Amino acid sequence: MSRPVMNRVVANFSAAATGNKTIQLKELRGQNVILYFYPKDSTPGCTLEGQNFARLHAKLRRQRAVVLGVSRDSLASHEKFKARQGFPFDLISDADEKLCRQFNVIQEKTLYGRKFMGVVRSTFLIGADGKLRAEWRNVKVKGHAEQVLEAVQALQQ
Repeated sequence: MSRPVMNRVVANFSAAATGNKTIQLKELRGQNVILYFYPKDSTPGCTLEGQNFARLHAKLRRQRAVVLGVSRDSLASHEKFKARQGFPFDLISDADEKLCRQFNVIQEKTLYGRKFMGVVRSTFLIGADGKLRAEWRNVKVKGHAEQVLEAVQALQQ
């Protein structure tokens, strides 16, 4: 699977999501797609990031944008996380890391001196034409959802 390149069409993918859905990128053409990768359900930073996207969800929808959160957690974990937080968007389970690898978000991380491979918080904005229009890597949660909204609004002009 080829990695996304700025201003090029992103390769189609099919992935299991909450609500017993299968998300296929090609079926979302005509809408902007915000694909945000996060490390783990129900952790403080990941919860706050999801809440920020949820808070801006109505504004994003008015811009014809679909929000999808992605982590390696199971669908069962995602369903609980989504319900507990009241997220108005779906979460994709990428337990096999196929989508994470397609977007190159698994990197070596260090925690308390221990090195491991983990998901680097990253967001990708795919335009209504299917082309990668923006990407954010090593995201800091504070203010990030607002940055994404501004980028989506800029696409609409």
